[in-house]
This record gives sequence, C-alpha cells and structure tokens, in this order.
Amino acid sequence: MKIPEAAKAAVPDRAKDALRPVQSAVSALLHSGDAVECPVCESGFDRFLDFHGRPGAQCPKCRTLERHRLLALFLARETDLFDGRPRRLLHVAPEWYMAKHLAQIPGVDYLSGDIASPHAMVKLDVTDLEFADGSFDVVMCSHVLEHVDDSDRAMRELFRVMKPGGWGILDAPVEDDLDDTYEDWSVTAPADRERVFGQRDHVRLFGTNYPDLLARAGFEVEQDRYTLQAGEVERFGLKPEMDHIWLCRKPR
Repeated sequence: MKIPEAAKAAVPDRAKDALRPVQSAVSALLHSGDAVECPVCESGFDRFLDFHGRPGAQCPKCRTLERHRLLALFLARETDLFDGRPRRLLHVAPEWYMAKHLAQIPGVDYLSGDIASPHAMVKLDVTDLEFADGSFDVVMCSHVLEHVDDSDRAMRELFRVMKPGGWGILDAPVEDDLDDTYEDWSVTAPADRERVFGQRDHVRLFGTNYPDLLARAGFEVEQDRYTLQAGEVERFGLKPEMDHIWLCRKPR
C-alpha cells in the first residue's frame, strides 16, 4: 500500500529516523537477490527501485540513488580515502545513507554539517564556514551549490577550509548544452524555479563553465571521466551518461 505524501509529511523527523532502519530491513528482505548490487551498503537485490519516474534508481536498503553509487565506486577505486591514514572529512548537506558510509571509513574523522537538516552533526552555512583555514583533508559537497544564492562565495569557503594538498568532490548537475551558467534572480516562486531550473529549490543552471568557476575559487579541477567495466552500469544501477566526477584539489 502506498502511503499518501500528506501522511508522510505529518510524521515527525525523529519518528522517521527511528522507523528508517526497520523500513530498510523489510525492503531489503523483500528485494533480496543477486541481480544487482549496491556498492554503498554492499548488498545484493533482485532489482533497484523506481524513484520519481526513474526506473531502477533507488537502493531498496540504504536508499542511495545512481549518483551516490557512482561516487562510492569512485572513492573506493580511484582515491586513497580507504588506506587507513588519519584524515578529517567535512560532508556538507549529508545524505543520511552516504553519511553512514563515509563515517565508518577507517582513519576518517568525519563531520557533517547543514544549514537546516536534522541529520547533520552541526549547523553550518556553506557561504560562511566557521572553521579555521586548512581544517579538512577532504571535503564532500555534492549537489549543493545549485541551491546556494552565492555559489562563488561558497566555493571560496570550501577552498579556504581545505588543507593545502587536500582534495574534495564538488559535484553539481551540469547542462552539457549550456556554455555559461544561467541565473535569473527574478525567478523566485517554487513552481517557476522548477520550470526554469528543473527543481523547486534550485537557483541556477550550471553550464559547461562549471570547472572554470571552481578554478576561479582556487581549485585545480579534474573532470574525471570514470571508466566502468562491462556490465557495471546495469550491475550497480547507474545512468549510462554518468561518466564524470568533479575532483577538486587545493595546491600545496
């Protein structure tokens, strides 16, 4: 039985958090199998679930989406995050399913923050971070900057709190057919923002100049086109067009 959205909204966040492990366990049991695999919760299922009209998008157990599973694969295979060395990691606007994954990595001193989310460990404003320069070895900030009024200032703040020689994943949706990032501050109504920017809480469309904006903040930017092995798009429930990760480094 499908639960009405109004009924879901009426449930307090604390109650939702308490129910989430039970719901995940039941969902994982109902969809147990080995046809697909989630690299975040490292579980197998008969299929991934549909999500907002996207077939096979969501993990039945940990609720990760395609981009989260791609990120988990990239971090495990293409970075040194799992080598056990001590690192301090800042996770901005944490997704609860990714937060658990990152927090349990050996050697990682994990801190999450958000301006409003009850799932974050601390409250923070990404345009005015209350951390000293060079506080973090690694910064994760995925699909946040398209929501922030002053994205340039947010990028500069993320650069400032990263240690020299540190790195981060600063992903954002990029329109490949748009050269320059598009903003229109006369568009304020949620319905209008959804029509213009694709989502009710987005304030811009990043164009292919996105890495230039990150570089302007000081980062060395790699658009890492991640090569998947044959069958892995289907196996891990990814989008075929998902082939890049925005890897940002702070020069030493």
